[in-house]
Amino acid sequence: MSTRITVNGESRMVDAAPDTPLLYVLRNDLGLNGPKYGCGLGQCGACAAIIGGNLVRTCSMPLRDVENDHVTTLEGLGSVENPHTLQKAFIAEQAAQCGYCTSGIIMAAKVLLDRNRNPDDEDIKNALADHLCRCGTHNRVVRAVRRAAVELAR
Repeated sequence: MSTRITVNGESRMVDAAPDTPLLYVLRNDLGLNGPKYGCGLGQCGACAAIIGGNLVRTCSMPLRDVENDHVTTLEGLGSVENPHTLQKAFIAEQAAQCGYCTSGIIMAAKVLLDRNRNPDDEDIKNALADHLCRCGTHNRVVRAVRRAAVELAR
């Protein structure tokens, strides 16, 4: 069955069953590597993307639920040539160690900064609380989000 979805501003036709997890479509059919398979239960945040301005866990969202929505993945924020302010801040603060969780954390930070241009550390920690990171870069992540907020305010 074919389904039309809009990902990173581009309308795409995908041939997948309606109950296929969106994560599988993003990675396997569209070749996007930002969202990662972590737990498969929507609990770790590695697969996070933005849909309708909200952060969603794509591993537990069926394709049929996004047919009329706009999906944004890490690739939709910026590129190697023109990185998003958050991506630049994460690089500057060395906020990724293994990097597996980073895409989901950046997407959560994007939703936060879209809603709150001047978050304090507590706001940042609350927005990222549901994202698992075992590398221990939590303080660097908070600094990166704070740095991006300052840059975006300019």
